[in-house]
Amino acid sequence: MNDVYEIAPLSGGQYGGLARVAYVTDSIRNANPNTYLVMAGDFLNPSLIGTLKVDGKRVKGKQMIDVMNVMGVDLATFGNHEFDLKENELQERLNESEFQWTSANVFQKNGDDIRTFNTVKNLDSTPIPETVFYDINIGKEYPVRLGFFSVTIDSNPMDYVYYSDFMLEGKSAYTALEQSKSDIIIGLTHLSIKQDMQLAESLPNIDLVLGGHEHTAMLVPTSHAKVAKADANARTIYVHTLTYNHKADFLKIDSELVPITANTPELPKVKVVVDKWGSILEAELKNVIDNPNEIVYFAKKPLNGLDKPNRSEQTNLGKIITEGMAKSFNLPVDAAIVNGGSIRLDDVLENEISAIDVFRVLPFGGNVQRVEITGELLMQVLDYGEKSVGTGAYLHRYKLQNKNGVWYLGAKPLINDKIYTLALSDYLLKGLDIPILSADSPGVKSIYVPVREEAAHDIRKAVIDFMKTLK
Repeated sequence: MNDVYEIAPLSGGQYGGLARVAYVTDSIRNANPNTYLVMAGDFLNPSLIGTLKVDGKRVKGKQMIDVMNVMGVDLATFGNHEFDLKENELQERLNESEFQWTSANVFQKNGDDIRTFNTVKNLDSTPIPETVFYDINIGKEYPVRLGFFSVTIDSNPMDYVYYSDFMLEGKSAYTALEQSKSDIIIGLTHLSIKQDMQLAESLPNIDLVLGGHEHTAMLVPTSHAKVAKADANARTIYVHTLTYNHKADFLKIDSELVPITANTPELPKVKVVVDKWGSILEAELKNVIDNPNEIVYFAKKPLNGLDKPNRSEQTNLGKIITEGMAKSFNLPVDAAIVNGGSIRLDDVLENEISAIDVFRVLPFGGNVQRVEITGELLMQVLDYGEKSVGTGAYLHRYKLQNKNGVWYLGAKPLINDKIYTLALSDYLLKGLDIPILSADSPGVKSIYVPVREEAAHDIRKAVIDFMKTLK
């Protein structure tokens, strides 16, 4: 598995769901106890449940650890999204894990002090190892040692995280596995496919790379090993059957991409835990919307909720969000903007889209405000958004375009001293992403804050109501 953000089935139950994954895994384990369930990073964040508070604390991936423990996950590594969590939150998740973590190139940083991440249980601190191996057929004529190492992409810099070079550390960990007489060597990685291929090409005796990060299933050959990645959110999982001939030192790998669909049974003991968290989520959502599972839109083309594009370009999902914001008021507005960082899905939405999917896209909610703003400030804000490509401050826009360095509202260029009416998220008016824009900015002439009965009171309800008009 890789890049799994949600524990329950998605798209009205059409795909995914960790109780279903557990059923498939359990079925394989019953036939062959030498079966290992591994997670190639990105599972603690983002998620809708992760934004909720339980007992006064944000969940922040606790639900995922809870489910993975019951599933019997054997091994996991860090993805870039694990470091979205605060240091203490990540430490809590590590401590709660009943499965093994591994990493060769990610370390904990405190000023100049760099050390291995640790798990702490009963006051005992255990370093997360660079390599992990499993000995199979112990006591039999032909025992087999299966060795794993892990490296992670350095795309999410945080003050408490230090990334070593993935190539250097990957080679070092691989060498350690060779020296420990591993018969089979597998990379459990969270890298771009280009990096995965580069790493695999440099390791002559590597047998398989189990990767993540791309969100799209692939099985890519290299000179030495195939790189396998499943679809995000457990739409699919890869099942690799390894048959090793000890005498001939020959390994055969059969790889099957297994769809996880509504036809896949659920493992009851895992479903109980998934449903527990689902009940917590549903109770919270009903404070905003009556029927969280209602299908509100059918996407003929997938809606792009991936992080990178939503922080660097205008996406079809961003267009729907901003148009929904603009149309959430009884009185018309000229345009709408929202920061790309508000879109937290890091996935695509396909086919039937439910109300709960919209909450997954915009987990932090907040209201849409109707703001009168000068053209001068609006252009400054738009320029700031354009210069913020690659960050959460990049702006999605409705009815606003940049043509050859000039900002237009529809077909007309913006005018400095003209007042425009804008729909924008309350978050933007806090000045956190765009410092020049706040409720106190001189160019902000008036602000209307919607009342609870209005769709604009919650950006998610505004988007849901708009989606329903598109059905």
